[in-house]
Amino acid sequence: MNDRTAEVVSDLFIIGGGINGCGIARDATGRGLSVTLAEQGDLAQGTSSASTKLFHGGLRYLEYFEFRLVREALEERETLLVAMPHISWPMRFVLPLSPDMRFESDTPTSRLLGWTMPWTKGRRPDWLIRLGLYMYDTMGGRKILPATRTLDLTRDPAGRPLKPGFRKAFEYSDCWVEDSRLVALNARDAAQRGARILTRTRVTAAERRGDLWHITTDGPQGQGHHTARALVNAGGPWVMDVIRNVAHINPTEGVRLVRGSHIVTRKLFDHDRCYFFQGTDGRIIFAIPYEQDFTLIGTTDKDHQSAPSDARCTDEERDYLLAFANQYFAQTVTKDDVVWTYSGVRPLYNDGAKSATAATRDYVLKLDENGPPLLNVFGGKITTYRRLAESALAKLAPFFPQAKPAWTARVALPGGNFPHDGVGALTAKLKAQHPFLTDYWAARLVRAYGTEATQILGNATSPEALGQDFGATLTEAEVRWLMSHEFALSAADIVWRRSKLGLRMSADQIERLDRFMADAASRAIVPAAE
Repeated sequence: MNDRTAEVVSDLFIIGGGINGCGIARDATGRGLSVTLAEQGDLAQGTSSASTKLFHGGLRYLEYFEFRLVREALEERETLLVAMPHISWPMRFVLPLSPDMRFESDTPTSRLLGWTMPWTKGRRPDWLIRLGLYMYDTMGGRKILPATRTLDLTRDPAGRPLKPGFRKAFEYSDCWVEDSRLVALNARDAAQRGARILTRTRVTAAERRGDLWHITTDGPQGQGHHTARALVNAGGPWVMDVIRNVAHINPTEGVRLVRGSHIVTRKLFDHDRCYFFQGTDGRIIFAIPYEQDFTLIGTTDKDHQSAPSDARCTDEERDYLLAFANQYFAQTVTKDDVVWTYSGVRPLYNDGAKSATAATRDYVLKLDENGPPLLNVFGGKITTYRRLAESALAKLAPFFPQAKPAWTARVALPGGNFPHDGVGALTAKLKAQHPFLTDYWAARLVRAYGTEATQILGNATSPEALGQDFGATLTEAEVRWLMSHEFALSAADIVWRRSKLGLRMSADQIERLDRFMADAASRAIVPAAE
C-alpha cells in the first residue's frame, strides 16, 4: 500500500474510466476541484470503445418524442467539432427511401400515425421523414454542417452500391468521432489539470464515515486507501454493482443493460458517405466508411442478461446485420466478408420500455445525500457526454461553492488546437516536415494526435529514427508516447483502443508489441502518464 493515498482528501472520487467518468473528471479539475478517478481496466475498455462512433442527434429518437435529448445532442455536435477536429469530423448520411420500411410498432409516432392515418400501416412516409430531417436541421442551431438535400440515386454515386430499386434518398449531416480516443484525451486533459487517473485499479469498497467517503482500491501497487468529499459512480454497465456491492446501498433506481453489436467488413463502397438503412422490422442500422479500407455496420439492440464483460457479437446478431445490409446492397455481403466484430453494453436508465430499442437513451443523474454525497450516473450518449458532465457538476455544486463555472464548451482537447476544417493543411505540413511519411501514415497520425503528431515524430528524418517498427506504421516512438502520455500498458490498449491498428497487424506483430511494452514497463523506461 502507498500510505500517501491516505493523506490526500479529494473533492471527488470517480469510479469508472469511460467517457462519462473521464468527462466529469476533466470538467471538475478545470473548475478547481481535486479529483481521483479509478478504472478497473483500461480507459474506455467497456462501452465507450464499443459505440457506433457517431456524434449525432439521434434522428430515430424523434419517433419517441425525445425532443430535449435530440436538441441537446444536435447543439453539441458543432461544439464538439470545434474542440476536437482531429478525432471528429462531419459526415454526410444517405437515407434511401423505400415503401417497405416500417416504424417500430410501439413508438409514439407510430401510434399517432396509425390513429390519424391508418392506411399507412406502419410505414414511414417520405413526407414524415423529410419533416423529421427539417426538425433535425433547425433544432440545434446548425452553422457548420450543411443542410439536408434530396438525392437522385440513379445519378448520384451513392446509388451505385445499392440495388436498382432505390431511386431516391435524403442526405443529411452528422459527425464521426473516434470514441476511445475521446475518452483517453479527456483523461489526459484531466490529468494535466491535476487529476489522479488510476487505471487497472478496481474499487473494492466505499464507506461513509462522517463527512467523507473512505474508498478502498486494488491496483498494480496493491491495496490503496482514499478519502473524498463526494463519490461519483460512473461505472457504466457496472453502475448497479457499485451501488449494491461497493457502497452497499439498496438502490431505488434500475438500469437496463442493452447489448449493441457491430460487424466490420471489407470495404463495400468507394465514397466517404454513410448509409442510414431502415428495416422492415422498424429498426435502423448504419453502414459507415471505416479506417479507410473497411465498412462498419451496426448496431443491434438486445437485452443483455450476463456480465457486461461477456458481451460478444453473436452469430445471430452478425447474421441479422448481414441480412439487413443485404436488403440494400446490390452485391451480397456474407460472413466471409466480416473481418472483425465487437459488442458493448449500454447501461440505459430503466424507464419500463417494452423493448430494448424503445428504452430511453437520455441520461439520468441521481444524487444520494444520506451523508457525504453519492452521484449515480445512469445512461447517456457519447454525443452528450460534455453536457452530462456539466449537469453532474451542477448537481454537486451545493457541496462545492468554491468551484468555478462551466468552461468546457469549445475548449480544445489535447492536439485539437487548430481550425475545424484544418486537417488537410495540418497533414500537408506534417508531410513537408517529414517527407518519409506516406499519405496514409501522415493522415493517421493527424487524425489521432492533431498538432501533437509533431511531438511524436520529433526531428526524425527517416522511419529508422523512430525506433522499432511494429507494423502498420506503428513505431517505437509512438508506442512510448502512448505509454507516457495516454496510460497505455498493453498491446490491446494501443491496437484496439488508442487506435484500430489491430485490423492491419498480425497476431505475431501484436504479441511482439506486447512483449516490448511489458519489458519497457518493467524497466521503467517510460515515465508515468501525465
